[in-house]
Amino acid sequence: MNTSLSNTSIKCDRDTSVTAVVFPCLTSTFVVFLKNVVVADFLMTLTIPLRVLSDAGVGSWRLRAFHCRYSAVLFYITMYISILLLGLISLDRYLKIVKPFGKSALQRVRVGQVLSAVIWVVMLSLALPNVILSDQPARVTRGRLKCTSMKSIAGLLWHEGFNYFCQVVFWGTLALMVVCYTFISKKVYESYKASKSKSQATSRRTKAKVFVVVGVFFICFAPFHFARVPYTLTQTGSMASHCRAQNALYIAKETTLWLSATNVCLDPLIYVFLCRVFRKKLTAALCHKPLHKATMESPTLTSTQLEMSHIAQSND
Repeated sequence: MNTSLSNTSIKCDRDTSVTAVVFPCLTSTFVVFLKNVVVADFLMTLTIPLRVLSDAGVGSWRLRAFHCRYSAVLFYITMYISILLLGLISLDRYLKIVKPFGKSALQRVRVGQVLSAVIWVVMLSLALPNVILSDQPARVTRGRLKCTSMKSIAGLLWHEGFNYFCQVVFWGTLALMVVCYTFISKKVYESYKASKSKSQATSRRTKAKVFVVVGVFFICFAPFHFARVPYTLTQTGSMASHCRAQNALYIAKETTLWLSATNVCLDPLIYVFLCRVFRKKLTAALCHKPLHKATMESPTLTSTQLEMSHIAQSND
């Protein structure tokens, strides 16, 4: 009896370092958007094995039908959710670096959470008809099931229209990123010019951090969107083409689509390069070291902002 009482009185310290890395505190809109990117990337990752099996022809036509109706839709929708969130990250960095003392509503954590929720709800709602309208009996031709054969006429029209909408999402987000990073680059250049900094290593490091988001974005997604429109037109019957052209467009679409899937691998570069708190927590967790309070100061600042502040101070 005494032994059990003594055991219950012992205070057990739990290691929460991993939890702190995976679920960081929502201290800024930047972290809010990053957490939603992590969720989107995770969901996309879950669909990749099924897509590989389907494209390789492994399994029955029922596996292919499940992929066409559910898995492929989730793959694409999470990809475009990531695209929109990367656009919001660029806008957030613009507001924090170019206008650090502004009081924009977009810099509030609650607004960031609402924007993220709206993106998820709107994109999932627009993707739902692609599931509902894929209600036709599966038609297997030469041992192969085409996803478009499961769609009704309304389904084909919605599929084509949704693809155009996704093109607007991508190119609109790319335009937003170009504008934001143009002003960010100007601000970084002015900061170095004002400080007369001669540290080439620091200059290169900050430039890399500034452009890592747009670099990941363009490398992953731009090639796919150049190939997707003509491929979709041949699939929906809106554009006539020979079998050789259809096959060439299919190969181009599939190749660039897998390049888009590498976004799941490259997104962690954003977490490591841009989120100072995440990097400190990750290092502490991997090295099994306690995280000092000093590393948690100014949790809403990104690494680029901190370096720019040091440059400004060196000029005083």
